[in-house]
Amino acid sequence: MLISRQVLELPTAALRPFALTALRHPTVSTLLADHRALLADLLDGLGSPLHIVLPEIFEENVAELRRAFAEAGADADILFAKKANKAGCYVTSAAALGLGVDVASVPELVKALAGGVPGHRIGISGPEKDDTLHALAVQHDCLVAVDSLSELRRLAATARRARRQARVLLRCRTAGQPASRFGLSAGEREAAVALCAELAAHISLRGFSFHLNGYSSAERATAANEMIEHCLDARRRGSLRAELVDIGGGLPVRYVEPRLWDAFVEQNEPAHYHAARDFKDFYPYGGQPATRAVRAIMAHPVDGGESLSAKASRNRIRFVVEPGRALLDQAGFTLFRVQQVDDRRDTDGYAIVTVAGSSFSLSEQWFNTDYLPDPLLMSSRPVADEVFPACVAGSTCLENDLVTWRKIGFPRPVRRGDHLVYLNTAGYQMDSNESPFHDAALPLKAVVRLGDGAGPPRWRLDGI
Repeated sequence: MLISRQVLELPTAALRPFALTALRHPTVSTLLADHRALLADLLDGLGSPLHIVLPEIFEENVAELRRAFAEAGADADILFAKKANKAGCYVTSAAALGLGVDVASVPELVKALAGGVPGHRIGISGPEKDDTLHALAVQHDCLVAVDSLSELRRLAATARRARRQARVLLRCRTAGQPASRFGLSAGEREAAVALCAELAAHISLRGFSFHLNGYSSAERATAANEMIEHCLDARRRGSLRAELVDIGGGLPVRYVEPRLWDAFVEQNEPAHYHAARDFKDFYPYGGQPATRAVRAIMAHPVDGGESLSAKASRNRIRFVVEPGRALLDQAGFTLFRVQQVDDRRDTDGYAIVTVAGSSFSLSEQWFNTDYLPDPLLMSSRPVADEVFPACVAGSTCLENDLVTWRKIGFPRPVRRGDHLVYLNTAGYQMDSNESPFHDAALPLKAVVRLGDGAGPPRWRLDGI
């Protein structure tokens, strides 16, 4: 293959009305248009699939999110949700920017500390954390979101042995999601606040948090208002440090233009998928950007008209937010090499393109759904005036190993040796459920920086 002659192609929206052409950051467009030879060399040398991670875009997203909170009149501490991507480069960027990190395990905490994030900027979340995680959190002055009375007692015992005071948020169930398995019920919350007062030598109650499914700005604002009231109630009972409300993550990301998304939703049917797969739920790929969601949450009226941010400011409440996907928007993409093409157009009406890799490297399948933004086709062959409908399969022996169940309308036949590019995969797609199935190596991550654009992109393997 003559790498320098590769042509970047988009699935043809005009010939397939429900195409979902992925949005692209200018840096991503530059890499794909001007540095295809580098990307192809990296894929050839490092293996398929290969994740390209772009910390410069992560850093832009941090600045934009900080600006959105400031413009909304809200005082907010941003903690990057490390679970959204295991790449160390994002933690390094977070440390350089004075950003916090949210972790939920000992290895995540160790990597955050090793990446340069000080303990007082690290939040510890997750249900019923073990004693080792508690001990490290206390030692490094991390902020621990406690999920139950039993965990609160264990954490206090750990702090007592260490002769330290643990900083704590109490995670509570919301009125809108009372059946959640996470957090304290109303009665448990009352008991936990009383226990914090009793154990004040070892526990410092700093505020409240909640777990919320979904992307409703109004629901998140309503839940945050509940937590403000819990802070005020705790203060009345003597806990003057109850000043934080953690609104979690759940800030949406826009992957495709809303008009394309609306057209897709209207036309979607099982016939558009391999084996007529009938998916019941999808991520809202055409939703509002994260910064717009922040403004909507902060401006949401509470208590008869006052905005959430105004109420928080009036009561000296500071927000904590834990975005993962939102900070990783456009900050990475994934390359696959085409390994084989089974052309079934004469019998089934579409082909099955098998790539070197598997659906374990695009984690949307874990949610029993499909990653919908169209992959790009990179090929040395010229564009043909022919729509080539195909699904994309992984190379394992599993029947359900489909990287893309949806039939993609490629603008020419896909051939062995071609490359597929899945855009905007840094947020939860790259490594939420990767697996060395068949003894396959886990995909590598190449950290790429364009810098000022004066020279060629710089790259290195993540973690080195």
